[in-house]
Amino acid sequence: MSMTVTGKIEHKLLGMGAWALVAEDGTTYELKDPPSELKQDNLKVQVTGNLRDDVMTIAMIGPVLEVSSFEVLE
Repeated sequence: MSMTVTGKIEHKLLGMGAWALVAEDGTTYELKDPPSELKQDNLKVQVTGNLRDDVMTIAMIGPVLEVSSFEVLE
C-alpha cells in the first residue's frame, strides 16, 4: 500500500540499529534500506513509500516502510 508520511527521522539503537520515521501522529515506521540522505537524526521529512507487511525485521519497531521518494522539509 503506497502512502505519504510527514515526520522526523530517528536512529533506534535496537539490535544492529534501525532507522525510523516518527510520523506527526506518533506512529513509528521502520525504514527499509533508507537512502544515505535520510540517515540523519531529527531530519524533518515527507516520505512516500510502500508499507511492507511481507518483511520481518530484527528491530520490530513498527510497520516497515520502503522508501520510494522523499523531500527534506524546513
